[in-house]
Amino acid sequence: MTNKHFINDPTQLVLSALKAAKYTNPSVSLDEVNKIIFRKPSSPETVALISGGGAGHEPSFAGLVGEGILRAAVSGTIFSSPSVKQIYNCVSQRVNPNSGVLLIVMNYTGDVLHFGLATEKARAQGLDVEMVVVGEDVGVGREKSGKVGRRGMAGTVLVHKITGALAVTGANLADCASLAKLVAKNIVTLGSSLAHVHIPGTADMDEGVMLQENEIELGMGIHNERGCKRMKIPKIESLVGTMLKQLLGGGDSDRNYLGGVKKGQEYVLMINNLGGVSPLELGGITAEVVDKLGSDYDIIPKRIYSGTFMTSLNGNGFSVTLLRIVDTGLGEGKDMITLLDAAHETLGWISAVKPSTWKLLTESETTLPLDDSEKVPTSQLTMNTEHFSRMLSSGLQKLIASEPELTRYDSLVGDGDCGTGLKRGAEAVQAFISTGDIPTDPVATISHLATLVEENMDGTSGALCSIYLNALVKALRDNSKGKAHVDIAMWAEAAMTAMKELGRYTPAQPGDRTMMDALQPFLVELDKGRDLKRAAEKARAGAESTRGMAPKLGRTVYIDKAGDIPDPGAIGIAVLVEGLAGI
Repeated sequence: MTNKHFINDPTQLVLSALKAAKYTNPSVSLDEVNKIIFRKPSSPETVALISGGGAGHEPSFAGLVGEGILRAAVSGTIFSSPSVKQIYNCVSQRVNPNSGVLLIVMNYTGDVLHFGLATEKARAQGLDVEMVVVGEDVGVGREKSGKVGRRGMAGTVLVHKITGALAVTGANLADCASLAKLVAKNIVTLGSSLAHVHIPGTADMDEGVMLQENEIELGMGIHNERGCKRMKIPKIESLVGTMLKQLLGGGDSDRNYLGGVKKGQEYVLMINNLGGVSPLELGGITAEVVDKLGSDYDIIPKRIYSGTFMTSLNGNGFSVTLLRIVDTGLGEGKDMITLLDAAHETLGWISAVKPSTWKLLTESETTLPLDDSEKVPTSQLTMNTEHFSRMLSSGLQKLIASEPELTRYDSLVGDGDCGTGLKRGAEAVQAFISTGDIPTDPVATISHLATLVEENMDGTSGALCSIYLNALVKALRDNSKGKAHVDIAMWAEAAMTAMKELGRYTPAQPGDRTMMDALQPFLVELDKGRDLKRAAEKARAGAESTRGMAPKLGRTVYIDKAGDIPDPGAIGIAVLVEGLAGI
């Protein structure tokens, strides 16, 4: 690992790299404020593909923006997800016109939550948006990955290319999303590296984390994550043999994601440079992989891609990706190979930009500023604002008063920010309620509350709460036709629908020691009995059941024993709904 860089300011580095994408491909533009690379406003009315994530993986994702692959890409800081606002601005204003928007996201918690919340915000505004999460890493098996699932790796680029080519044909959003899921399901990737990377502008890495001179790490992720195994550096033929066995070996049920090699099955091979491997050495690695596939598995790949597709800064490593070719079910000319071969105009795939496109470089360009104001969704529904304010204020006040208790719990089993985060969100909502300027339209009111929570609550709790509230907005709108006044039955039905939507972005269920242990029993009981007090009692019982419960999600999983301490988020939910019920 080297800690020497030409540009040591990480903020300058990310913005400069994004500018380079614009300079080297004149068909794209840059929104510097939101760190969005997007096609110039001449895109046809087809499905718009958006992807993104933390910087440091170039040419992914900005280098894949252009005709035939992505309509836009959103960048965060190095190895950190872009914000919800960046993503939402991209979806709502940087990919128009379109016949639907498909977000393709790698399976990392921050990316899934942030892109998920942006998806729900867009849907709440009536936009047609779908999201597909890609996780194809076999460095971690089923047992260890659990509910979190596999990490997204370089195979995601194949999902981008194939789905992007289908979108060009005029395919609808449902077909594009289905194809993306099909491709992701048939991909496996495994990485290997000689060193962890140094992030510009940061301190040197702890020696206990660094690899020894004679060590290699198998299964390393693209964010410096530890792999599945450290070992002495083997000969390349031995290393490749180990990697292919983990990718294709049918004997390992924990990692047998493709079901073993079947005679006559066809594959696509991608050898990806993690950033620091010389082209000469990458060529040697590619040859070894191709030879080993032929000799050990009788596989001759239909397509072989070798190059730099998704990096980990200057990582001295590579990854091997195999795509199992299956029938797309979309008819002639829309098979995986044809779509991979389809024309494109991007910098991050194999072929070059068309010569005629360079003429665009001489044209003047003006990037219009974004409209920062968000359209507030509305409906024909009305509600009793005095009753709504009184109930909600009661719950908020109880939640604010419980901050010391929640903080104490979270300091013992988490990172100590749960209480303060919930308090900040509650205070922001309470300030709005106190103005008395509450719309009688419940859709508009909940939409405003969702924005307040998003802007004032940090961490996972804030993202989950805001996703839920945006999903609640959509559910109320969908159920509002032919109805004039919202009652408890409509609230309960919409709340249950929103909970199901929340499940798209978190695997948490009762029994996992999360806020869902209180939220789900509350909503189920409310939907069943329409009795708020009884539902609040169920929430309290669910929250108290987390005492002594083995954690399955969140930071508490790293603690050996949580003892008799309940989950702070679940207690927070119980306190809030007890206040709503007047308990």
